[in-house]
Amino acid sequence: MTAPDSFGESLEVSWPLGTTTVYGTVVRPSGPGPFPGVVLVAGSGPTDRDWDSPLLPGPNGSGRLLAEMLGRAGIASLRYDKRASGPHVLETIPQLIGKITMQSHVDELAGAVRTLAAEGWVRDDRIFALGNSEGTLHALNYQLENPDLPLAGLILTGPPGRAVGVVARSQLAAQAAAIPNGEALLALYDAAIARFLAGEPIDPDPALPEGVRLLLKALETPANLPFARELWIADAATLLARTAVPVLVIIGKKDLQVDWQADGELLQRAAAGRADITFLFPDNANHVLKHEPGPRSELEQADVMPRYNAPDSYLDPDVAAAVTAWLTNHA
Repeated sequence: MTAPDSFGESLEVSWPLGTTTVYGTVVRPSGPGPFPGVVLVAGSGPTDRDWDSPLLPGPNGSGRLLAEMLGRAGIASLRYDKRASGPHVLETIPQLIGKITMQSHVDELAGAVRTLAAEGWVRDDRIFALGNSEGTLHALNYQLENPDLPLAGLILTGPPGRAVGVVARSQLAAQAAAIPNGEALLALYDAAIARFLAGEPIDPDPALPEGVRLLLKALETPANLPFARELWIADAATLLARTAVPVLVIIGKKDLQVDWQADGELLQRAAAGRADITFLFPDNANHVLKHEPGPRSELEQADVMPRYNAPDSYLDPDVAAAVTAWLTNHA
C-alpha cells in the first residue's frame, strides 16, 4: 500500500489464471465510496499495467496517468499486466506457449473485473472498461460474451476500425511509398502474410528490410500463436456493431497507428443510429492519449513512438476532460 495522495491510494492485487498469476494495481479514491470502477486494458505487445513497454523508453505510461486522473475524480480503477508483459513475464511465458489466444486475453480481463468488483467500496453494477488499441478488442469481446459481471459501458481509445492486419499494412505502405522499389517490397510482404494466414511457414524474402523480416518472424513465434493469426483479422467495428452498452470512442488526430478518418469512418458506420455511442477526435492526441503539439504533416512514427512515455509527456487535456465527463455522466 502506498501513502495516500490526491488520487487516493494504490493497492497491489493478483489473481490466479490457470497455472499462472495475473498482477495488477487498484486505485481507491479518497472517501468512503462506493465508487464506480474502471478496468484499464493495455494495448499490443509487452505493454504493462502502466502502459509502459520495454520496447520504448520512459516510465511515464498513460495507464498510470489515467488511473491517477480517475482517482482524483472519485473513480476507482484496476490496471493489470498482461501475462506476456510486466516483471513476471520470464516465469510466465514458458507456461503460455501455444496457449495465448484472443480468449485468453478476455480471461485476463474477466479476472480483473471480478477482482475490482470484489472490493466492497466499488459498485459492481458500475464497472467500465477503458481499452487502448488492441485492448479495445478484448474489452469488446468480453462484453459480447454476456459475462456474469457485464460492463456498464466501454471507452475505446485508438480502436482499429479496420482489421489489425490492414492497419499494419497501411503503415508499411506509407513507408514503402517513399522508396524506389517500395511496391515490389510490399508485394513480397503480402505474399509472406498470405502464407502466415494460411498456416504455412512465413518464410520472408531476404530482399525485405531487416525490420520487416523480424516483424514477420515474430508473428509465427510459438509464444505468439495462435493469438497472432486471430488478431490479424480482428477489427473493432464489427464488434462495436453488436455491443449494446454506452460507448465512448476516442481516436486522436495525431494518432499515427490508427487513423481517425479511415478507422473512424468504419466505426461510425457500425454505430449508425446509436445515440449511446459517442465519438471524439481530439486535435492533438496521439495513440496513447498523450498531447502531441507538432503538426501532423511533420510527424513520423519513428519519432513519435519514443516520446510516448517520455518524462515530460502528459495526457491530452481534451481526452482527460472527455473521459472524466463521460464516466461521471454514466456512473
